[in-house]
Amino acid sequence: MDSIRITGGVPLSGTIAISGAKNAALPLMTCGLLTDERLVLSNVAKLADIATMSELLAQHGIEVTHAGRDVTLGGKITNTEAPYEIVRKMRASFLVLGPLLARLGQARVSLPGGCGIGTRPVDLHLKGLEAMGASIELDGGYVEARAPKGLKGAEIVFPFVSVGATENLLMAASLADGITVLKNAAREPEITDLAKCLIAMGAKIEGLETDTLTIHGVTSLHGAHHDILPDRIETGTYACAAAITGGDVFLENARASDLGAVLTALNEAGVIITEAENGFRVTRANGLHGVDVTTEPFPGFPTDMQAQFMALMTVADGASLITENIFENRFMHVQELSRMGAKINIQGSSAIVRGVKHLTGAPVMATDLRASFSLVLAALAAQGETTISRVYHLDRGYEAVEAKLAACGARIQRLV
Repeated sequence: MDSIRITGGVPLSGTIAISGAKNAALPLMTCGLLTDERLVLSNVAKLADIATMSELLAQHGIEVTHAGRDVTLGGKITNTEAPYEIVRKMRASFLVLGPLLARLGQARVSLPGGCGIGTRPVDLHLKGLEAMGASIELDGGYVEARAPKGLKGAEIVFPFVSVGATENLLMAASLADGITVLKNAAREPEITDLAKCLIAMGAKIEGLETDTLTIHGVTSLHGAHHDILPDRIETGTYACAAAITGGDVFLENARASDLGAVLTALNEAGVIITEAENGFRVTRANGLHGVDVTTEPFPGFPTDMQAQFMALMTVADGASLITENIFENRFMHVQELSRMGAKINIQGSSAIVRGVKHLTGAPVMATDLRASFSLVLAALAAQGETTISRVYHLDRGYEAVEAKLAACGARIQRLV
């Protein structure tokens, strides 16, 4: 099993190109189930999760072709079952449910897996589809969904914001009979990107970038070409890398407007963001300052940046309070950061971080996708050598980590 060895203490300097957003690419790929025509997605990152989604769509009968940064999807659906063997690898696999049900009136999809950071139930996906006329049964760990007469438009009010449920129902509603209104819908940039792709395919969607999406169902969708937006989580992560090392890094293709509360928190911590036409530069004037953050739906502070920001706060002056409101088990990186000398105390859903003058290299283990990069950040700033094991988590969501960091001076090596 691969591991990564980092010798810390080098300020990063140079340019890092931000890849296409993983959290946008995965639902966008499932749009290939909504039409027999070709859907071409550009700016697709080369990630383990992209390969998993390609495998899943292929077994549904979709031809998936990778050429550089382009992924082309096309073909007729030949199978409506999404098996446990694939779905267990990645939670986003569950997003095939809405498109399959909308296209063919039936689907059998395994309940999802993915990183062990909480239960993350799919109730809202299923209740929304039931409101649109589907019958749902759970059988042996699978969701059996049927809508032999097609889905019907409905008004659906989410009791809390759910990105996955918004995506699944947005795709399903595009081919439903009538008008569907999604209230308290997620507003993440990836949702808007999905809606823009669906519109390019012929969908009729109103309310982009708001919490109310109105979808006028159409009888069919056609092929399209869509460019995926840059990955805001990768952007925030590498901004933390520049800041924690006291470096000077230009993030090419990055969009500061997509960062929401992350940008505010970085500024309060003493990080300087200088915007340019094709990205922005990250530096810091002096030391880092402790900042309190609470994870919330966009434009609030994203749960996918919590671990990385915590790593940054471990070497900040003063104390910071980090509260996790999205997933209940997302502090598993705390124990590993503590092995490197971080001072972190957990109190319920909050972590109190008291900054130290320096971290010390140590052998650590990644526990989930974002936690894995929090350890990379800590290792970049630490004195001495750190070996991070179980980095397959890292490969799920970050492209060419070693190459991008090494190009900016990091002493980093993958051990096979």
